[in-house]
Amino acid sequence: MIKKNKYALAIAFALVALGSSVSAQPATQPKPPAPAAVNVPVSKVAVIFTAAFQDSKQGIAKFNVLLTKLNSEFLKTQDDLNQTAAKLKTSQDEISNLQAQAAKGTPVDPRTIQTKLEQLDQAKKDYQRRGEDAQAAYQRRRQEVFMPLQDEVGKALDAFAKARGITMVLDGSQQEGILFASENIDITRAFISDYNLKNPATAAATPTKP
Repeated sequence: MIKKNKYALAIAFALVALGSSVSAQPATQPKPPAPAAVNVPVSKVAVIFTAAFQDSKQGIAKFNVLLTKLNSEFLKTQDDLNQTAAKLKTSQDEISNLQAQAAKGTPVDPRTIQTKLEQLDQAKKDYQRRGEDAQAAYQRRRQEVFMPLQDEVGKALDAFAKARGITMVLDGSQQEGILFASENIDITRAFISDYNLKNPATAAATPTKP
């Protein structure tokens, strides 16, 4: 009976030792899942130089039509400024002549020269203010006239690119890093030709005068 108990104890100790060795072994780490497949999109990049749109001979015809009409609206303002500039030059020459005579000893009333200088200075300030006002008015009117055309050209370029599978168009006139583009990716001439064909200059809307 005692012998049997010894065997029982020996088996019990063996089981305990086995359990200890099993628990001491590190657990098996699960394998990480395989990375999901990533679809790399196929892209086609093109370059366009929008500054060429304004070329008077090879640019977008509608642009030049609108520009001519816009300039005609400010023709009188420009003429007035030119006439004022001519008068200022005449006044300056007159003062310079009086100063030269005085320097040679010819009797010239200094108060006359001073008065003319003050008048010329005021006239120059008025001329500058009128010029700045005219420039600001021109820029506002230019935006009004060309905004519809810019939207139209933008939509046409979007359609042009999509029809040819182009996924990105870079503006070479705005990107300082682009100094040259191969003919294979430069779509400037092709787009201008396509746009002018579909949008003749005769269809340019007459800008409404302010």
